[in-house]
Amino acid sequence: MNDLRFDLERSAVRVVLQDAGGRVLLFRAVLESRSPVGWWELPGGGIDPGETYLEAAVRELREETGLQVGPERFGPPRWRRSATWYGRGLRRLQHEVVVRADVPGHRPEISHAGQTANELEEYVGSRWWEVADIVASTERFYPGRLPALLPAFLAGEDIDEPFERWN
Repeated sequence: MNDLRFDLERSAVRVVLQDAGGRVLLFRAVLESRSPVGWWELPGGGIDPGETYLEAAVRELREETGLQVGPERFGPPRWRRSATWYGRGLRRLQHEVVVRADVPGHRPEISHAGQTANELEEYVGSRWWEVADIVASTERFYPGRLPALLPAFLAGEDIDEPFERWN
């Protein structure tokens, strides 16, 4: 990590959002400057100044999915990580907490109406994944260790993930 220069450093929250069947929502993302083959990522984003991780998680889910998920549906931030990636001309360093939330119903419809211009360009789809399918997948994910760490996280373990240089 000492050999990297960062253009942007921020705190963020990622959400493991599960429907009533235990499926996890992931966005399909494609952006040539990050990964020419694309990847699947958890919803979430930056924590604005003065905002708590919980407020950011509620806001990010509303913006990215159109789903109104109340704060009582979120668990504590039991997964902590820092990662770097290069995209859109910037090397980012992001300090993240990952939280679990649940939403009623099976595979609720996702709305893209609240997404930013960058999200509309980058997110080319979404899918409610079975946990076993994530674990067994050869697809690329963000966080990169999602298939390995997701079962322990969902079982209630606290995770302090090593630094990830995603690209």
